[in-house]
Formats: sequence, structure tokens, C-alpha cells
Amino acid sequence: MSPPESPRIDEREVEISAVRAQGAGGQNVNKVSSAVHLRFDIAASSLPPEVKERLLALRDQRITDEGVVVIKAQTSRSQDRNRAAALERLQELVDSVAEPPRPRRPTRPTRASKERRLEGKSQRSEVKAARAKLRV
Repeated sequence: MSPPESPRIDEREVEISAVRAQGAGGQNVNKVSSAVHLRFDIAASSLPPEVKERLLALRDQRITDEGVVVIKAQTSRSQDRNRAAALERLQELVDSVAEPPRPRRPTRPTRASKERRLEGKSQRSEVKAARAKLRV
């Protein structure tokens, strides 16, 4: 059985605006808006409800308190490449929560592991006791 396929982002639900990039780049950086700001409203999207829920529950600085994903891409000098990179990062974010986490099944330590732990504690206790000053 193959894992469920991750939902694809509909580009019509993504708001992309071109902005000027920051940092080094000479005169070009002051003239050309090659960086891209991507905004994606999770609640208004066509993603399945359980994926939306897991996305909103993420503790990710790219997700605002209003539930909007904001991604800035400015690594390339080409606006098209920055746009593609931003969309790819958004898809990776959705892919990371597409599959529900496996429920944790509590386990108990084995008897041998308990004995090893206690043995280690008693050895450490002996080492520390050997450091103490002798009382006469």
C-alpha cells in the first residue's frame, strides 16, 4: 500500500508580489524587483481540512497569527526562479504535514534495562563516595 499523495497547491490561491531584494548586488539590486513575496491563506485554501489543521498547528515563523504563510525568495537574480523557489518551499511545507503523524504507543522499560540503569547508578555512587574525606 503506497502512502497517500500530498495535496497540490493551486497557484490561483497564492498571492505573489515582486519586491526589491536586500543585500549585495550592486546597482542591479536597486533597480530590479527580482525578489518574490508569496502569501498563502491556509483557511481560504482548497486543502483538505485535516491538512489545514496540521498546518495551522505548526510552530513555524513563516505562518502568521492570522493563518497566512509568508515566504520570501531572493536567492536568484531572476524573478521567475525566485517565484518557482517560493512555490517549491510552500509545497514542501504542505508535504511535511500531508501525512498524519503516527500515534505514539507507550512502552515500558525492560527488566534488563532497569538493572543496567541501577548498576550504573551504584557504580557512579561508589566513584563519588571514594572522593569523600575519610572520617576517623
